[in-house]
This record gives sequence, C-alpha cells and structure tokens, in this order.
Amino acid sequence: MGLSRRSLLAAGGALGAVAATASPATAGTPGREPGAAGREDGRRRVRTGFERLAADGYAPLAGQRVGVVTNPTGVTPDARHLVDVMHADERVDLTAVFGPEHGFRGTAQAGGSEGRYDDPATGLPVYDTYLKSGRPLADVFTASGVDTVVFDIQDAGARFYTYIWTLYDCMEAAALAGKRFVVLDRPNPVTGRAALGPVLDRAFATFVGREPIAQAHGMTVAELALLFNGEFLAAPVALETVRMTGWRRTDFFDSTGLPWVPPSPNMPTPETALVYSGTCLFEGTNLSEGRGTTRPFELLGAEGIDRRWAEAANALGLPGVRFREAYFAPTFSKFQGKTVGGVQLHVHDRESFDPVRTGIGLLVTARRSWSGFAWRPDHWIDKLTGSTRVRTLIDAGADTDEVVGAWQADLKAFRAVRKEYLLYR
Repeated sequence: MGLSRRSLLAAGGALGAVAATASPATAGTPGREPGAAGREDGRRRVRTGFERLAADGYAPLAGQRVGVVTNPTGVTPDARHLVDVMHADERVDLTAVFGPEHGFRGTAQAGGSEGRYDDPATGLPVYDTYLKSGRPLADVFTASGVDTVVFDIQDAGARFYTYIWTLYDCMEAAALAGKRFVVLDRPNPVTGRAALGPVLDRAFATFVGREPIAQAHGMTVAELALLFNGEFLAAPVALETVRMTGWRRTDFFDSTGLPWVPPSPNMPTPETALVYSGTCLFEGTNLSEGRGTTRPFELLGAEGIDRRWAEAANALGLPGVRFREAYFAPTFSKFQGKTVGGVQLHVHDRESFDPVRTGIGLLVTARRSWSGFAWRPDHWIDKLTGSTRVRTLIDAGADTDEVVGAWQADLKAFRAVRKEYLLYR
C-alpha cells in the first residue's frame, strides 16, 4: 500500500499537543469519560469536541482570530449552531466561516455550494472552500485574516463522503498559509469498530478519495486528522484535536444522545449512513441509488428490474440484512418521475451487517439478474472503489467472496497504520 507511519511528534506534535495540554478540553485518557454529561433517561451522553472547548472557555483559541469550517451539523446538544454560539460569546474572536459542499447553512444540493457572502444571522463573512485546495485555498485562509482554522463537521464514515477531504484540503492549505488547525471531534455514526473495504490506489485519487484509506474507515474526524498529518501531508500542519468524552468505538449514533442533523441532503438519517459506504457504489452504475426518494441509498433500482434481483440478493445470505422487492419513482436524479423496480435494504442486525460486502453482493447480483446493467461510462465506480479491481472482477464473473477477498492484503496493511491513530477504546 506504500504507507510508512511517521512519528506523531515529528508530524507537528499532534498527539503530543493533545497529551501535554493541561486544559480539560484536550487532556484525559482515550475512551474514558471525565465529566461526561448524563441524559434525562439516566443513560450516558457523548460530549462533542465543541462542548468541551466551550466548557473550557475556548482556552485553546485565546488571543486568536478564529475561522470555522462547518456546515449545519456543527450543532450543540440543544440544536444551536456553534457559529451562532461562538459569535455571541466574548471569550472567542470568531471572524470568518468557511463553507464546504452544500454550504455553511446547507442551502445547496450535491455538487454545489453557497459561494462567498455575509451570513445574515451574524454578519460574518462566509468563504467557499468547495473544490478549492492547495494554494488557492491557502489564499482564502490568508485573505480571511484568521490565525486559527477550526473544523467541526459530522462525517458519515465512508471514504467517498467529501467532508473528510475538505478536512484534508483545509489542513494542507492551513499549513501553506501558516495557520493553526484545530479539529473538534464528533462520533463516527456507524461506529469505529473496524475498517472495511478496498483501499484507494493513489492513481485514482479525486475529491471522493485523496489518499489510501479504506472505503469504510472506522475513524472519527479527529483520528483522521492525525492520520492525515502523520502519513500523507507533505508539510504537516500545526494540529490540535479536541476529543469527545463518553464515546466508545462500538457506539452507533443513536446511543450518543446527540441530535442528528443531516450532513447532506441525501443523508437524512443515521440509518442512511449505516448502508452508505456500500450502496453509494451504485452511483457508479446506471441504476438509481435512491436519490430523489425518502430512503436514499436504502432503495436501489432501475426500469426493467423485477423480483428476481431481491431473490438473488437474499440467496447470498449476507449477514444482518434482508432485501425486499421494491418499486419507487425518484423525484429527481436518475429516472426522475419514472417508476422503477429494485430492492430496499432492511438491516435487522447492525452488529453483524457489513455494508461494503453488501454493496458488492448487490452489484454482483444486479449484473447477473438484470440484462440492462451497465457501469457509468466515465467509470466512476473506479473512483468510488479506489481502483479498477472491483469493476473488472465483477465483469469477469467473480462472486462476492472473490471480489471481497481481492482487497484483504491492502486492508490489513491499512488497519495496522490506522491503529496507531485511534483515540478511543
């Protein structure tokens, strides 16, 4: 895979800064719950990185002009946006906001952003980061006049979900511009138990995958930031992370006690995130991936597909999931306004469910059971899976086990590197 782990201390002191800082926002043993707040029902509740930062009086940001990279998911437990909270607090000098894909306030659909404007609620200048990287993005940070860039966005746990590459690009640009970079951690909504799926070949690097990580990475954004800084960035950024408390690697989002805000228009629920790292692969085919329905990535289909696909998928005996023959009419995207046939995924045991194996099984059976199956002409599937391997194996008639087996050596190597950057038990 070509990864060689650098010392974390050499990589900008990322973990060293976390461990050595005396403030409660960054101190503490990974996985422990110092000061973790409870819930009204008596159950444990996760405290996000932003909560801990605010509780510490924003001490890590003292004396700094601060800019925040965020979107609608940057909320407090009572669903206030952190930009509104910070703007109203005299203890922090918030001077700019940076919006990713879909925008800071979330007004844009997939593949869009909000552009440069002044936020009506706060008057703060909002800068567009979407599709910017390297020196052009560094110039945006320089023009904003900030000293420290803060990142707080909810991830979905998949390599091709673009916010983690917004994180990567912003870290790289902050290093070029000489800015500090602070990552406020949030849960991986589908747990951090394991990395799954193929590892990206750098020859296929795009905005849906910059560096060789697994398709379902099993990490939080703070852990990814440490990995990026320690393994991939040519010039590591001055990085600090503010950990969560109360989060365990086995936690799904519904156990955190936090409000779910859709991180993008087609990620409406944590259940969507659960299947996304596998079924998003259908973006690389001529089938609908359920965009334009109320169950994106859980509904898949196309004109001409009938019950035979669901029957073939169920015959695979994939753990934790069943498939129902389904018919739907997308309101936008592929097959807009047309009734199509396909399947709906029903995850009945999320502990044993493997989203990537499931996605591969569905591709294999779709190709075998429907004569109209085709890859997108631009071979987008190769960008999503990170190489030509999945596409060529399926075209050659490989079954699910053969396709999954083909990436195990690369995945094992990635898991060994990933382990060095995990902050929670």
